[in-house]
Amino acid sequence: MWNNFLISLEIMGKGMLGIFAAILVIIAAVWALGKATGKKKE
Repeated sequence: MWNNFLISLEIMGKGMLGIFAAILVIIAAVWALGKATGKKKE
């Protein structure tokens, strides 16, 4: 039982790390596109 719990924690941790990494990639892409296509001041 205890071993299964530790295995499930490891899997859950990897999933949370993957979601965090995906969010960071999306934020970086939005920031880069915002810089590239930003409004130019006149």
